Amino acid sequence: MIIVTGGAGFIGSCFVKKLNDEGIKDIIIVDHLGNSEKWKNLVNKKYFDYIDKHVFIELLESGRLDELSIEAIFHFGACSVTTEKDADYMMDNNFQYSKILAMYSTEHNIKFIYASSAATYGAGENGYSDSVVQNFIPLNVYGYSKQAFDEWVEKNNLFKKFVGLKFFNVFGPNEYHKGSMASMVYKSYNQIKNEGKVKLFKSNSKDYKDGEQMRDFVYVKDVIDIIWEMYQKEITGLYNLGTGKARSWNDLAKAVFAAMELEPKIEYVDMPDELKEQYQNFTEADMKKLKKTKLNIKFNTLEDNVRDYVSNHLQKRWKNF
Repeated sequence: MIIVTGGAGFIGSCFVKKLNDEGIKDIIIVDHLGNSEKWKNLVNKKYFDYIDKHVFIELLESGRLDELSIEAIFHFGACSVTTEKDADYMMDNNFQYSKILAMYSTEHNIKFIYASSAATYGAGENGYSDSVVQNFIPLNVYGYSKQAFDEWVEKNNLFKKFVGLKFFNVFGPNEYHKGSMASMVYKSYNQIKNEGKVKLFKSNSKDYKDGEQMRDFVYVKDVIDIIWEMYQKEITGLYNLGTGKARSWNDLAKAVFAAMELEPKIEYVDMPDELKEQYQNFTEADMKKLKKTKLNIKFNTLEDNVRDYVSNHLQKRWKNF
């Protein structure tokens, strides 16, 4: 049996699709659907059971799941809202919940693969190397909750058994429920359809022109393929998962226009005050450590991946993956 937490969410549901493609259906999906429409990501997925995340922890701690012969836990579930202010909630949901799963995995010799985040790197003043865990200064409580768990795993010497993945700016199908946390590809597509233009934040730094702030944009389909291969080859440790090549917001917007066969029209707007102190002007994954694993790591260009997302999903009424 394989557990996928956040299995109705963005990356989690895409990974369930990958498992199904590999012939695996003995899957328990753990999530909390609430009033969102992420339930749509479960349509056409094959799995053994769905369990609410609160009920799942109760079952786990009571021992009632011990007889399932769980082979692996893929822990993608988290609150990823970078503007969330309730630190108690974030630490309980992202840190404490992860610890419970990690301890259970250790006690029962279960493979444990979890989602960390590039948000741990903060403004990048201490670099983007996944060879160290500490010394980073996250800009928001989401990043801190992920950093706290990375440090907990390291202190307990569990990276020799676990896999932690520091996702950079992931975009692609099945993110439709994420609202303000959806990728700029998704937002740009809808802005172009509704207004004929894309709005980008003006720069808040003299080092970057408007729209030239940079991110490491990585396509969810590439991410899923790498996670699957890591699982198959029993790779362990903490790794960045981006492309290793930062691109500008202008590049991203132009790629969406090109995929829609339209001329670019970009408007630069003021950045909200609440974002100014926690805005990352540059992120780029240091991929040296992952490349040393000899995995078959391949990334299509940003332009090709945006075209696939727009043409095969967004223009087909947000077709799920």
